[in-house]
Amino acid sequence: MIRTDALDRLPVRTALPALRQALDDRGVAVLCAPPGTGKTTLVPLVLAGLVGGGPARRVVVAEPRRIAARAAARRMAWLLGEQAGRRVGFTVRGERAVGRDTVVEVVTTGVLLQRLQRDQELAGIDAVIIDECHERHLDADTVAAFLLDVREAIRPDLRLVAASATTDAQGWARLLGDAPVVEAQGVSHPVEVVWAPPVRPVRPPHGMRVDPALLTHVASVVRRALAERDGDVLCFLPGVGEIGRVAGQLAGVPAEVLQVHGRAPAAVQDAVLAGSPEGRRVVLATSVAESSLTVPGVRIVVDSGLAREPRTDHARGLSALTTVRASQAAGRQRAGRAGREEPGAVYRCWEQGEDGRLARFPSPEIKVADLTAFALQAACWGDPDASGLALLDPPPAGAMGAARETLTAVGAVDAHGRVTDRGVRMSRLGLHPRLARALLDGAAEVGGRRAAEVVALLSEEPPREYGDDLAAALRTARRGADGYAARWRQEVRRLSSVEGGGEGSGRGGSDDAAVGLVAALAFPERVARARGEGAFLMASGTGAELRDGSRLRSAPWLAVAVADRPAHAASARVRLAAVIDEDTARLAAGHLRFSGEEVRWVDGDVVARSVERLGAVELSVRALKQPRPELVRAALVDGLGRDGLGLLRWTRETGQLRERLAFLYRELGTPWPDVSDGALLARTEEWLEPELSRARRRSDLARIDAGQALRRLLPWATGEAARLDELAPERIEVPSGSRIRVEYGGEQPVLAVKLQELFGLTETPKVAGVPVLVHLLSPAGRPAAVTADLASFWRDGYRAVRAELRGRYPKHPWPEDPTTVEATRYTSARLRRE
Repeated sequence: MIRTDALDRLPVRTALPALRQALDDRGVAVLCAPPGTGKTTLVPLVLAGLVGGGPARRVVVAEPRRIAARAAARRMAWLLGEQAGRRVGFTVRGERAVGRDTVVEVVTTGVLLQRLQRDQELAGIDAVIIDECHERHLDADTVAAFLLDVREAIRPDLRLVAASATTDAQGWARLLGDAPVVEAQGVSHPVEVVWAPPVRPVRPPHGMRVDPALLTHVASVVRRALAERDGDVLCFLPGVGEIGRVAGQLAGVPAEVLQVHGRAPAAVQDAVLAGSPEGRRVVLATSVAESSLTVPGVRIVVDSGLAREPRTDHARGLSALTTVRASQAAGRQRAGRAGREEPGAVYRCWEQGEDGRLARFPSPEIKVADLTAFALQAACWGDPDASGLALLDPPPAGAMGAARETLTAVGAVDAHGRVTDRGVRMSRLGLHPRLARALLDGAAEVGGRRAAEVVALLSEEPPREYGDDLAAALRTARRGADGYAARWRQEVRRLSSVEGGGEGSGRGGSDDAAVGLVAALAFPERVARARGEGAFLMASGTGAELRDGSRLRSAPWLAVAVADRPAHAASARVRLAAVIDEDTARLAAGHLRFSGEEVRWVDGDVVARSVERLGAVELSVRALKQPRPELVRAALVDGLGRDGLGLLRWTRETGQLRERLAFLYRELGTPWPDVSDGALLARTEEWLEPELSRARRRSDLARIDAGQALRRLLPWATGEAARLDELAPERIEVPSGSRIRVEYGGEQPVLAVKLQELFGLTETPKVAGVPVLVHLLSPAGRPAAVTADLASFWRDGYRAVRAELRGRYPKHPWPEDPTTVEATRYTSARLRRE
């Protein structure tokens, strides 16, 4: 029986006529509705014609998380008085509840991506709702782009709704072709904000680490909230580990403590979402409870202020979730959970003054995440560089470049970025391309079942109590009875079925060897060789260190599965790895192998070696007595770039010549040469030959006359070289007869000359048409004045200088009108004698 009373209480009902009209007129719409209004549950039922009397349609609802997909389907089925799997069903990775009568199917965005790749028309589907699109998950952005392609090319009748829990919907409206924005007003009760910062400073989060002192404080705030107010408590924490630690500190509180996250057993999730008529509850949750789920009975929110976002260090080949400060938008979403049913309160575990400095919105995943899986999806879609996809934010070029390199290395795309047959197969495994490669190639080596076991471990990182030894973690999972082990076994069954489960060639006969090989196939850039005391060097060039007490510290080689690099640390910290040998490293990272002559500039000189290495890891090295000349020359040019052109022989005159040429290039341009470091390094063959090709080491560079070499760049062919001394003279003759050197090192040529030597000169000297900057000196050679306009100085500035200096230097002439007397280098007495 349909629960009409519950349906009638959902506030989104008032927006349904406008939504229906928008879809009838345009086929697309953006629905903005706060959490709890019914946008996830009532809207799909209405669009499918299951309630409200509309025409019958098949509707797919895409949710960002498995827990949200299951919960939404069960809630809709409950509203219809049914069990999930009849008219409303769901499909998530590893679990499906759909029947022949299902007309509303809730799926994860990942499942919908797979379905679109297999059937671009989405045959039989009339409408798609992308829920929680404001969270900007990469899969949701990709699904939206693909669906817009489908609507434009082959299914203009397909209805598309982007549903958001915030009012920041204009970007989505533009993306959907200026789609109508339909807003539903929620029932929101007042929420009091209580600022509850720690008494003592706590360390900021870095990597996955959260200061234990902050978690202790959060637990104390939960206890305080229970004592001060009525109702259930919803406490937001960044991850599963932090939830477990806070739960341990809440032992003995007068409430049932429940944990909600993507890994929680379905029974626990159902219990949380169903509410409890008896006793109080404390629900410890990740950001999944911000908008995807409705937790009844909550009157109090305790917000740790932390969240997890993906981050990728492309230079080091490391990608992982990172703990960050939650955005202002997330803070508003979390606080709103306390006012869903009655007035409530939010306890924020940070200073009020910090709030305005938080980011306004969470980072779109496409800007910060590893894009390898996205790039494979785009290649399978026929748009390898994603340039034709309608995306709110374009993928960063650097991240896409790194993704294409990875896909090429694992054979998923060809040299032009086009997807291969192997890449199509990999894309359909429901795994990251790295793990898909490990499953396919690992199965051929160690058998399908064992490859699936290891890949299942890698696809969801084991709990920390399993340790950092991946082989030991496998044995723990096999015999485990915890929630992780149950999920792991389910994933092993799925992967075994999609891969085929062959027995392989027999390499890696032991479990330890098999685990190491499969992990190395997944992360070849992270095969690492020991360099002593628990320290390793990965093929990517990043150092890696094991914790004290790890059983892996004595291993000669490791396949590093999980590592993060703490802020300001020189090396990555290994959290999960397997022991391997050199043969396994060579097999897995064969595309990184280099063997040949290597001539490089190292520590200030040329080093020539015959080397074999895997990426940055050297396997064998011997000195090279007769390196190829072109390699030596390239190393010397690199040395000049690293240590500077000062490696050549420079005299004072040569340095001045370079400054004169730089001045002429700046003022007159070509044909005068650019003599900046970058320009000279780019033209070494024009001015440093043949000396550079004859050089073999640093000492040979020191014998090259830079001045002679520079003169090769002068414009001899045009005849302009002969005008060098005319346009930029080394010296200028002043009225006293002295020839004064001009300094060209600054922005303007400088002539430093004693003031008396310029008597009678009323026009400022020029070089290449540029007035020199005259530094007027006292008889003792000390600065007295600076001017670029002598006439103005004699008229306005000379009197003050004369008054200051005539008493200090009475033996020198100080005429009242310096423009009418003869310039001199001498004292007044010597002038009288002459």
